[in-house]
Amino acid sequence: MIFIAACIVGFIFQNISDSWIYLAFFPAFAFEAPWMFVTSIFLHADLSHLFFNMLALFFFGLSLERMVGRRVFVILFFVSGIVGNFGYMLTATDPYIPAIGASGSIYGVVGALATLAPFMLVYVYGMVPVPMIVAAFVWGLLDFTGLFGPSGIAHGSHLGGMFIGVFFGLYHRIMSSRMGSWQTQYR
Repeated sequence: MIFIAACIVGFIFQNISDSWIYLAFFPAFAFEAPWMFVTSIFLHADLSHLFFNMLALFFFGLSLERMVGRRVFVILFFVSGIVGNFGYMLTATDPYIPAIGASGSIYGVVGALATLAPFMLVYVYGMVPVPMIVAAFVWGLLDFTGLFGPSGIAHGSHLGGMFIGVFFGLYHRIMSSRMGSWQTQYR
């Protein structure tokens, strides 16, 4: 809920000040202004972008946070967003076009859920129930194919975030099973 509030505050800031542009992620300036790796996560292009990202964060984020705890969730959120920005940097066709949004972080949450609770049902478009692993695979495939055509969507960011989420989920699952708690936690 704190991340949702931070994104809403970031969106309000964008609409009352032009200085938000210094917080967006520009691949060309990434190492001159490293704060952009984090600050860009809390900015959004428009109300629709903000709404759908926050809706996904609300449902998927709450589910994952209950499984792994607040501290681990916060770490995953930030690492997925930062690596998502690296993903955008590696795949951007123009390093002077900024990327903004929490999608890399949210895809990290989705990737973690796909490995920790693969058969959890999610409703795609609010109507079609599919297992989390199927939804994550389809979203990942759509982003991979999206890398090869202009779209205005930072597909590389989505994939970078999802990679971290899947890696985290597998690591967490292995470590939990070694401690004997996975069977009870993730059914």
